[in-house]
Amino acid sequence: MSSHAREHPPGDLAGTRPAAPPARLAEGAARRRLATLGALLLTFTALPAAVLVVPDAVGGVVPAAASALALGDAEIPGLLRATGLSLPALLVTVPPAAVAARRLPAWGVLVAGLAVLLAGVGAAGLARSLPDIGAVRAVQGVGAGLVLPASLVLVWERRNRALAAAWAGALAGTLILAMPLALKAVPVPADGTAVPDWRVALAPYPLLAVAAAGAALAHPLLHGRRRRRPPALRRAERGRLLLVLVPAGGFAFLAVVAAHGWSPGARLLLAGLTLLALTGLALAGGRDAAAGGPAGGAVVMITIGLLCQPVAGPLAGLAAAEAGTGGPPLLPFAVAAAAALAAALAATRAGARGAVRAGHLLMISAVPLGLAGGALGRWALLAPLVPLGAGAGLALAASLRDARVGAALFGLTLCFPAVLAGQLLVLSLQAARLERIRPLTDAQHVHALLEGYRVWLAVAGVAVVLLAGATTRLCAGHAAAARPRTARPPGDAAADPGAG
Repeated sequence: MSSHAREHPPGDLAGTRPAAPPARLAEGAARRRLATLGALLLTFTALPAAVLVVPDAVGGVVPAAASALALGDAEIPGLLRATGLSLPALLVTVPPAAVAARRLPAWGVLVAGLAVLLAGVGAAGLARSLPDIGAVRAVQGVGAGLVLPASLVLVWERRNRALAAAWAGALAGTLILAMPLALKAVPVPADGTAVPDWRVALAPYPLLAVAAAGAALAHPLLHGRRRRRPPALRRAERGRLLLVLVPAGGFAFLAVVAAHGWSPGARLLLAGLTLLALTGLALAGGRDAAAGGPAGGAVVMITIGLLCQPVAGPLAGLAAAEAGTGGPPLLPFAVAAAAALAAALAATRAGARGAVRAGHLLMISAVPLGLAGGALGRWALLAPLVPLGAGAGLALAASLRDARVGAALFGLTLCFPAVLAGQLLVLSLQAARLERIRPLTDAQHVHALLEGYRVWLAVAGVAVVLLAGATTRLCAGHAAAARPRTARPPGDAAADPGAG
């Protein structure tokens, strides 16, 4: 094909085409609007339903659960281990689910995932023993792990930057808002011993999963008959996605074992080594712009996973302890989630690399604001949370804007292991502080947790600076690699394989 043919749209090769009838144009526009509506419904129902599986809000109902299950003090760690199985199950499921969503119809994978998720949510009220609780939470994690990559592929099929940005903003915002919502649904009882039904902590928002199922069933009707599937799954892409399963599976197993059996120092070492392994995978996969995204999307996904839920979740717990029986104030977390979505949509109108840098600067600025703030009230929480949400949404949407679907899925496989690593870091730092102080009163207990949380913020700030540097280096390498290609004469340029 000549360079002239490459420089013009295909319609110009055969001369001027007759204009389509106005009625057909209007019908096509209406069909596109319906398809966009279907993708948005999935984004704002299925994605939050999956992410809300991550938080474990059983801490406030441990006395009621122990009484109902006739558990002794020695069995409480087993209860907490069982209720925490959702996130390990999720992160192990995402890599094979990503391959399935690329090889099979993504809508079918989504429906299967929602069916599994609904089964886990429905069975929560039937849990009568620790094995029941562990099975329910694991099933919920598997369902969520199927839903997340399938929803991403369905959005990427639209090849619409605004939809992809909305998906990125919804992911970042829901990670921030998930724990406050879960704690609000399961408030700490006034007497510390009884709640109407402690099992509500196993599935705080079942109606959201039902709404997601409704949106999934309506999607084929709104999508229409024409589908634009991404390019076929290649062997290298499949191998890259499944490669993450090895370290993710090992880390998930060790995290479950280490949660209550290892010392805080050993858990910190495990989380640190996991983050190094995840970053190594992201850098190795990100050397190819087609594999890791031209703006370092895989590394940004690790940053989002490490910061959003592990920073906002414990902060919500501390705010809930400060507030008493009413749960944490939702307003600052909701504003942060809205900022994530707004910043993600704004990323569609900015340069990708500049927006990624600006997003990292906003996330970094949240750390000193969190360290400086001593109060846990509604307005004081806005200072660190809003720049965290805005920066996360901006950086993630910008990094995924020009990424192919395989690169976006590769980043997603790394995101939730980073969430678990962040949780392990902050909980271990708080446990170490409790061991050192040995508080005698509730006020001293909350103060010790707050001190451990501040240490975690400092660690998170250093980690974000390092990850931002890695992202900048990747972007610079991609720009340098692209420069010789753009300098060639058009006739010598390789054909673009097409966006996915």
